Amino acid sequence: MLMPLLVGALLVVLTVLIQGFGSVWLLRWLLRHHTGQDGALLPHRALHVVIQTVLGLVLLHWLQILIWALAYWALTPVAPIGSLETAIYFSAVTFTTLGYGDITLSSEQWRLLTGIQALSGVLLLGWSTALLFAVVSRSLDSDVHR
Repeated sequence: MLMPLLVGALLVVLTVLIQGFGSVWLLRWLLRHHTGQDGALLPHRALHVVIQTVLGLVLLHWLQILIWALAYWALTPVAPIGSLETAIYFSAVTFTTLGYGDITLSSEQWRLLTGIQALSGVLLLGWSTALLFAVVSRSLDSDVHR
């Protein structure tokens, strides 16, 4: 039971680092390319900013899903996860807490890992939702004040 907890903790740290550094980079990039000299968001770019934010956040989540998928593919001796594509699918379903149930880990040792990923996914998706809300709010403010 200790091994899945350690692996899960490592994967959570890696995905939080991806989310943190990715979010900071994304915000800096958006500010550099879509604000005026006064630091205010350019009103005619509000929709571009929202779209680019969504695409950036989706990319971050796909990287996080890929990291978990690589761990499942390498660590879990489960027949249904025989390819990287299947591992990515299983990881995405677990990360988003859809849990279709068509693939399950039968190894008791590694089943705990899926719960850790689901909890991590909820937190990271919530983080992205908060960031997107802040960007949309700022975009609407810039649109209203023009």
